[in-house]
Amino acid sequence: MTIEKLKNGDQCIVVGGTHKGKSGIVQDLKTSKTGQITITVLQKNGVRFKTLGKNVVVEQ
Repeated sequence: MTIEKLKNGDQCIVVGGTHKGKSGIVQDLKTSKTGQITITVLQKNGVRFKTLGKNVVVEQ
């Protein structure tokens, strides 16, 4: 996933990592010092979690 394709407000699904299988809305998009894209995902039930951008895909 590249930063150009991922943006705040996108609907996404997590395909890797601890939160695999969860989905929600992308919020708080940042790039870390090491160059990794980090995001906060807001689920439909109001729960938020953080994950890496490489672990998500944008739903169409």
